[in-house]
Amino acid sequence: MYVPAHFAPDDDSVRDLLRRHGAADLITATDRGLVATFLPFAYDEGAGVLRGHLARNNEHWRLPAVGEGLVIVRGPDAYVSPSWYPGKAEHGRVVPTWNYITAHVYGQVAFHDDPDWVERAVRELTGKHEAGRERPWAVDDAPGKFIAGQLRAVVGVEVAITRVEAKWKLSQNRSAVDVDGVVAGLRAEGDEVSAAAVDRARRRPVAGE
Repeated sequence: MYVPAHFAPDDDSVRDLLRRHGAADLITATDRGLVATFLPFAYDEGAGVLRGHLARNNEHWRLPAVGEGLVIVRGPDAYVSPSWYPGKAEHGRVVPTWNYITAHVYGQVAFHDDPDWVERAVRELTGKHEAGRERPWAVDDAPGKFIAGQLRAVVGVEVAITRVEAKWKLSQNRSAVDVDGVVAGLRAEGDEVSAAAVDRARRRPVAGE
């Protein structure tokens, strides 16, 4: 991944993205070429792995991975209009761009067809996404036989992380007044999540500083 110094996130930001992200693209190289599946993952920082599950009918898990797999994790992203920069009115030398947060997580991919492993992964994912809800749903809220049937329809997947390349492209290369314009423009369009990310990025030190 091409990561200029001003777009390099600190380690805490990357860990926070991996803990909080929703779903991601799992990509593996196989003897049939590249295969991709979009699925939710839970990050186990202590073990250094991502865990999830995919449909048993998805042939992805039956195709042995060649070398490392790749999980593309995304944060907020948004189009940035040049009209938000004060310089547009002054000299016009501005162009559109795209702001985004992403992490490329590389690792060894293993698929699990063990019912106990799959159930633990399902409970882990459920706990992650139900946490903080006023009335969180739990696996045990559903009938046991029903859950057993659902578990038979999925297969577990685990990515043992070997390296992470991440990029926070959030207007850090623009002047303070331009960043103000980007934040205001995003908020005017109702994208508070992206606006907040840009606002936080200008207060965050460059990785390694």
